[in-house]
Amino acid sequence: MKLPDAISSPNSKRVKHAVKLRERRSRKTMGQFLVEGPQAVREALERHVELELPGQVPGIPDWVGSAADPQGAVIELFITEEAAAAHPEFVQAVKAYDIRWNIITEDVLAELSATVNSQGIVAGCEVLDVELSSVIDKETQLIVVLSQVRDPGNAGTIIRLADAAGADAVVLTSSSVDIYNDKAVRSTAGSLFHTPVVTGVGLAEVTELARSRGLQVLAADANERAHDVHNPWDTGLDLAARTTWVFGNEAWGMKDADLDLCDASAAVPIYGKAESLNLATAASVCIYESARNQRM
Repeated sequence: MKLPDAISSPNSKRVKHAVKLRERRSRKTMGQFLVEGPQAVREALERHVELELPGQVPGIPDWVGSAADPQGAVIELFITEEAAAAHPEFVQAVKAYDIRWNIITEDVLAELSATVNSQGIVAGCEVLDVELSSVIDKETQLIVVLSQVRDPGNAGTIIRLADAAGADAVVLTSSSVDIYNDKAVRSTAGSLFHTPVVTGVGLAEVTELARSRGLQVLAADANERAHDVHNPWDTGLDLAARTTWVFGNEAWGMKDADLDLCDASAAVPIYGKAESLNLATAASVCIYESARNQRM
């Protein structure tokens, strides 16, 4: 397979455009973000195929857009010659779907990559945001809300959890981390391209809509001030019911005003001597307990 000449200068217009996407302000202005590594880029390309062929690929969820509404579409691929040899399917895919692509040198890769040991593949994609009203309706079973969650690793891992548990969507409030930063994207392990993501909304807006559509709203919070507290598997909670789980900040949990927006609270008990649980770990217990009960 004959490859085009490699872009060797970090000052290339295409490279400089892509490098800007490592900054939050540029991502917001351009409506684009970067994904890196074979797994994430593979997921992005598979979603691009779904966007190109609406109605022709089995199992495409309703929230996926069309080619004219390209949420998550791959805009451009940057790949080293070595990576192209290892993953010829990526070159075949971008050619088949007329996606702009470039062979790049290691120097250019160093400018684009946010990792120490890059695998030589970086793609620019359209952001994946969807409207809140499109993911909460009378059929919705399980919604995961991140309220003032600031750690990108936790946020990305919880999106991965939500995907694995079959949740309908993940919502990040306006005070939460930018899910399109490099660490958050990597932490989703490709699940960002599977699960609908809503960003930039207020918690009150989410809980009001969820309750109006028949979902209960549960807070995961271990603070003593939390009201009506249960274990996630407590018989006092009906986790077979349609549920919106709200997870708060890693350090201080949820504010009193935010707890008041929820119907009840759950705290994962600690039987040993650990001071606390990582947010994503606690979230996994709550999300999976709901998923398990809803499927029984």
